[in-house]
Amino acid sequence: MRYFNLSESEFLKEVGEISRFAARFFREVSKPKQEWEEFVNQCYWIGYKTLTLVSITAFIMGLVLTIQSRPTLVEFGAASLLPAMVSVSLVREITLVITSLICAGKIGSGIGAELGSMRVTEQIDAMEVSGTNPFKYLVVTRVLASTVMVPVLSSLAIAISLYGGYLGANIRGQVSWSLFWFQAYDSLSYGDFIPAMIKTIFFGFAIGIVGCYKGYTSQKGTEGVGRSATTAVIVASLLVFVLDLIAVQITDLLGLT
Repeated sequence: MRYFNLSESEFLKEVGEISRFAARFFREVSKPKQEWEEFVNQCYWIGYKTLTLVSITAFIMGLVLTIQSRPTLVEFGAASLLPAMVSVSLVREITLVITSLICAGKIGSGIGAELGSMRVTEQIDAMEVSGTNPFKYLVVTRVLASTVMVPVLSSLAIAISLYGGYLGANIRGQVSWSLFWFQAYDSLSYGDFIPAMIKTIFFGFAIGIVGCYKGYTSQKGTEGVGRSATTAVIVASLLVFVLDLIAVQITDLLGLT
């Protein structure tokens, strides 16, 4: 929690440093000879290794939301609206934010700890001496992989959470497979799905850039590594909420809500 004890000048300095780090990322990613092999490797570790956790969470989320919402709808005689209400809530907001927070915890802390360990053990310095561009190899690949895989994980999480919603609707009631999915899809539109997927791209970028920044600039030995991992999770999670708020305001102004 030491991160939130920064003074105003230190906070602004931190924001400026992260902005400079992000600007350097865009400069490096625009240069040729990308590390595609390492990018694919990071996609595997970031995406596939997080899939089980995201899937379990999404399933439980859809199941619990449906079970908790049904009594209220029954009380108002609107139980038939349960599939539509659950699908809109999960697709627009809940699944995406929870999935991104899970990724911020697992991916952000993992990247921060990994790069922090490489910094304090001077592996990054050794890469620079050997003529390798450590920023392109370590940072660019991880940020790109996070930017790509968080939307993919969010899409899978939406499908799994909707299936959990279907099972939840049949615990106390009885809704046929075809009726549930017809009502769920009928209540959704491209205006629900596309903006949701676009904002997960920004979620993934924020998670990747914060995790890489905290790890790449880690200092003070093993204590610094632990602090890098912790603050990466805190800052990335906070950015997810801030970006989500901005996205909701933009979609509301565009009339997509």
